[in-house]
Amino acid sequence: MNENQEQIVWQGKFITAKVKGKWEYVSRSRGIKAAVILAIDDDDHILLVEQFRVPLGKPCLELPAGLIGDDDSAPDEDVVTAAIRELEEETGYTAARMEIAGEFYSSPGMISESFTLLRAYGLSRIGPGGGVEGEDITVHRVALSDLPQFVEAARNRGLGIDVRLMMLLAPQIMGG
Repeated sequence: MNENQEQIVWQGKFITAKVKGKWEYVSRSRGIKAAVILAIDDDDHILLVEQFRVPLGKPCLELPAGLIGDDDSAPDEDVVTAAIRELEEETGYTAARMEIAGEFYSSPGMISESFTLLRAYGLSRIGPGGGVEGEDITVHRVALSDLPQFVEAARNRGLGIDVRLMMLLAPQIMGG
């Protein structure tokens, strides 16, 4: 095999394990991407979700997120539609408007997956949230001013903390 050639080692419905030269990494199958939603309401409260993550073996505190076009009935779903759908499914809130903040990579040394970060505006509660069948998501509405203490308490309870929360904690971490 040519060192510059990408080789598929294993492929499932959602992920593909690959080798290219000395690099081993994972990508999303079928070109699927993710949407991550930063949902802060008019009272400066952020919506977070807590759900069990099999790869971690424990629950994780995260921003609401989901895959774009992962449902075979809507393979051409656009990022804004997916973000609105995922926000409603996971949190029970809908957004009057979604603004794309950009495309980001969460672990580029191991995963080629990117996600689009979207900022949700005009939030209103329309349902209970909790995700689709089998997700068992707990929704947290947290004052931004209380976020560092909330995250620390979650960590102390044994939860994993999604790296995306670091953008919200950066001023405290950096001493600003």
